[in-house]
Amino acid sequence: MSAPAALTIAGSDSGGGAGIQADLKTFAAFGVHGTSAITAITAQNTWGVISVEPVSTDMVTAQLAALAADIRIDAAKTGMLATAAIVDAVADALVRHRFPHVVVDPVLRATSGRSLLDGAGVPALISRLLPLATVVTPNIAEAEALSGRAIQTRDERRDAAKAISALGARAVIITGGHLDTPDITDLLYDGRTFTEFRTPRVAGRGTHGTGCTFSAALTALLALGRPLLQAVPEAQAYVGGAIRAGLEIGTGKCGPMDHTWRWRAEGRS
Repeated sequence: MSAPAALTIAGSDSGGGAGIQADLKTFAAFGVHGTSAITAITAQNTWGVISVEPVSTDMVTAQLAALAADIRIDAAKTGMLATAAIVDAVADALVRHRFPHVVVDPVLRATSGRSLLDGAGVPALISRLLPLATVVTPNIAEAEALSGRAIQTRDERRDAAKAISALGARAVIITGGHLDTPDITDLLYDGRTFTEFRTPRVAGRGTHGTGCTFSAALTALLALGRPLLQAVPEAQAYVGGAIRAGLEIGTGKCGPMDHTWRWRAEGRS
């Protein structure tokens, strides 16, 4: 039985809430085979990131070459890339292997505040990865860093989306989860049209890895052939359900989501 396959290029989260681990769980939840290229190893838990060790660029390149030589990748996503050298290595591989869709989640900083991309990595991400992106999915802080402008109003968010689009990404989704609003509004700009996707904010402690999970859900849905206009609300619904189900794991402020919530609802667990 053949199945679509998706690729995550990101860091490993030892606590299992974000990064490679969250991405692979999300792919599985959508019935998509998950593959991975690890860019960094982190020591982290529900309290935050304790230590980060990047993988060598040769090893990142080797992982991607091994996958491309054997497995048809229907969509790929990038997450934590750690260093400018890894950004360059990943960009070179994406150009070489020409995966049909590339979702760029521009992971710059952990929720706890620790930097997850070095200073030279941000301009490298802008110049090398954004022109390769089917869609880029920054939160508000990441959109400010990529666009070089403050975002406080609806118009400023639209201006930032236009600025990021001008850097080469085919589509931009500025997520609204970090705004202090009753609902969450994710803004999609496809280079011509703005579309706002509003969804109720779900209360709960299990919010670690929401950005990774949203971008992974988009990646899985693109691998399944969904257009972006359909994929965004489906990804929102998946993230909301995973937060609502939650998991009482760890003692920190921000715990993991329940990626098996659909299976539980269907009585499969």
